Amino acid sequence: NSSLSDSDYHRHADATLERLLEALETLGDEIELAGYDVTYTSGVLNVKLGVHGTYVLNKQPPNKQVWMSSPVSGPRRFDWCEVRKVWVDSRQDAKVADELVEVLVKELDELLE
Repeated sequence: NSSLSDSDYHRHADATLERLLEALETLGDEIELAGYDVTYTSGVLNVKLGVHGTYVLNKQPPNKQVWMSSPVSGPRRFDWCEVRKVWVDSRQDAKVADELVEVLVKELDELLE
């Protein structure tokens, strides 16, 4: 994703991770799950789900990507899609690729149901 400037990359990545942090903190207030904890430090978002495992989402500035390590789907890399204005799975066609936030929401729904 070389057309993305460094400043735009950081703006989009930070905004996404901060929105996720806020939503995940709210979720933590709404559910009863032993070991649930959300932390965000130096561009790394950790989501501990007790017995269900841990998500790690982090910025990868050299690649201009956001990486997600999931206890459900394993490691995934996401590129900014300027057309869709979202982070999309780098291994898929950007027009139809899985979107970072949707992937996380779907997996959390399955884990916490």
